[in-house]
Amino acid sequence: MSTSIQDVLAFIEDNDVKFIRLAFCDIFGQQKNISIMPGELTRAFAEGICFDASALAGFMNVEQSDLLLFPDPSTLSVLPWRPSTGRVVRFFCDIRYPDGTPFEGDGRHVLRQAAAAAQKQGLNCMVGTECEFYLFEVDEKGMPTRIPHDHASYFDVAPLDRAENVRRQICLTLEEMGIQPETSHHEQGPGQNEIDFKYSDAVHAADNMITFKWVVKTMAGTNGLYASFLPKPLPGQPGSGLHINLSLFRDGQNIFRDPQEAHSQTAESFIAGILQRTREMALFFNPLANSYERLGEFEAPRYITWSHQNRSPLIRIPLAYGQHRRMEYRASDGCLNPYLAFALLIYAGLEGVAHKTPLPPACNLNLFTEDGSDYQALPDSLREAVDAAKSSKFVRENLPARIFERFIAAKEDECEEYLKYRDPYSAAYKLYFERW
Repeated sequence: MSTSIQDVLAFIEDNDVKFIRLAFCDIFGQQKNISIMPGELTRAFAEGICFDASALAGFMNVEQSDLLLFPDPSTLSVLPWRPSTGRVVRFFCDIRYPDGTPFEGDGRHVLRQAAAAAQKQGLNCMVGTECEFYLFEVDEKGMPTRIPHDHASYFDVAPLDRAENVRRQICLTLEEMGIQPETSHHEQGPGQNEIDFKYSDAVHAADNMITFKWVVKTMAGTNGLYASFLPKPLPGQPGSGLHINLSLFRDGQNIFRDPQEAHSQTAESFIAGILQRTREMALFFNPLANSYERLGEFEAPRYITWSHQNRSPLIRIPLAYGQHRRMEYRASDGCLNPYLAFALLIYAGLEGVAHKTPLPPACNLNLFTEDGSDYQALPDSLREAVDAAKSSKFVRENLPARIFERFIAAKEDECEEYLKYRDPYSAAYKLYFERW
């Protein structure tokens, strides 16, 4: 449908929409929203809807608390699980100060600026995600347990795979919301699943990631289950990662090459720039203390290097042809803020392109079983990741000061809180399990 404001208002009136949810994310990537009635939507487009931003960690102080939400008409989506009579729709919003200037803590604005920086260099960054999650049973009160929904393994089918219908519901719901899943399957761990997406521009890919997590948790709940994106929810079992696939287009052409060809200098320098800044950015790709329990185990990378089809390095170039050629960043997890992570990924790649940074030789070792000490490693802990980000001129220059300082402060507090628990999994369940 057209995304003009007038066409959106007509859609609201013609389709019996009675409830409108204005969505946005805090600096940690947690979705928030406020609901308005249809009669308020014209005012929302013109003047914004005010909210108390001091109540959200990392946003505003009490003495200067008001911010405004302006719905983005291009993000209109009907919520399929809500009633068809008196429908509910959702918009993602831009966040602004009362004087109309963009709020620096708005991740969509940060990512939009990164995408614009790429376009100034003639590059269009397209992003697709592959996200893993666990499904757990709930108790008689509906509270999540640590009991996996099934004991199936990689690519199993029913009856071992008990989540076929849940994944089907998730995929069909996403399709109804205008998001295109490409594949879905059972993953290695008991109760672990994965759904992969067709690429889109960076801002919409981040919007889709936020919507995906919401749909997964909602569909799990309607099936009497609990969905968790926690990076390492079960000791001794595979962790859940988020693979970020990124393609570069110039003049409508994908500049990654087919497997039998050499890559372009621009694509190689883009990858090299990311490798060079990975340790400094790690906090924004692996933001929880629990994130570092996953890295280096099963198929989660530990070493900062790249390869073509080898799955053990940080970045690989999958076997793909035509418009599907891409790089795959394999270390991140689903608890990141996708707007900030995608922005840093783009800025690091653009820095590599600007400096014509040479791509180091590919790593063809199996780094899960062989010595990788010749390569730089990802941080071992949240504390190490915080320290790397704090000392990074690159991160400080490419994220607004408000986000940088408040994100770091919150994660330093989290490091201290984490130390109070007797073991990593006690901390994970107390600090994260029910929220992530």
